[in-house]
Amino acid sequence: METKVSSASKEVIIGGERPTVLIGERINPSGKKKLGEALKAGNLDIVRQEAKAQTEAGADILDVNVNIFGADEVDLLPKVVKAVMDTVDIPLCLDSANPEALEAAIKVYKGKPLINSVTGEEQSLAKVLPVIKKHGAAVVGLVQDDEGIPPTPERRLAVANKIVKRAEKMGIPREDIVIDCLSLAVGAETTSGTTALGTIRLIKQKLGVNMTLAVSNFSFGLPDRELLNNAFVAACIAAGVTCVIVDVKKVRPAVLAADLILAHDKYARRYVENFRQRQQQAEK
Repeated sequence: METKVSSASKEVIIGGERPTVLIGERINPSGKKKLGEALKAGNLDIVRQEAKAQTEAGADILDVNVNIFGADEVDLLPKVVKAVMDTVDIPLCLDSANPEALEAAIKVYKGKPLINSVTGEEQSLAKVLPVIKKHGAAVVGLVQDDEGIPPTPERRLAVANKIVKRAEKMGIPREDIVIDCLSLAVGAETTSGTTALGTIRLIKQKLGVNMTLAVSNFSFGLPDRELLNNAFVAACIAAGVTCVIVDVKKVRPAVLAADLILAHDKYARRYVENFRQRQQQAEK
């Protein structure tokens, strides 16, 4: 199962037999006061800086989210998308639950974007899937529905199946669907890791689609978050996740190590190259 997304000049392929795809998470005002204030003021310099830094750190795709109270997302999202496209040439993940904002952003986007996201909620399925079908985009499907986030892998699988079936019925191919298995804070719920991993294994077995999750959510509220994120991301990749939403600079070495262990890095080329790059940066 291969999910293809692209910019004007680059294509990224997400697939189980390929290296894990890294989606940079940092163009998102949640928890970032400085970025949020800049977005409200229409100052996109920080966005450009983040886009450049994440790409240089090894991001394959950049998530772009401008959802902040007091900002007009329909107006702002396409402006930010343009700014990022003018700065870097990798594909983008357009992150919004607002179908009007998605429409506006897709119209200015050059290539085939990944849309983040649709859920199993009836309102979301009715509003977002037609946008995906109309523009031939790929979409992230979150395993939550009108009853919230299911507490068990089996119920999350049921939501994922609902999203896949509804999308296929509309003519969206299965390969264009990436399921977000959802990572919740392990400090608040001890079983959140085992639930996520169980969900990944079930979806891989039953649906065969590509999968993702936001790694940083897992360590929220705990000390030494980078250590926890690195351990969790390796476990998720081993279970079957094929792309991860991460702080690329902090997590990429652990992802490359996991890929090497799982035979997704022939002759350890990517792992060694990254090691040498980090050595050079440390010597500067």
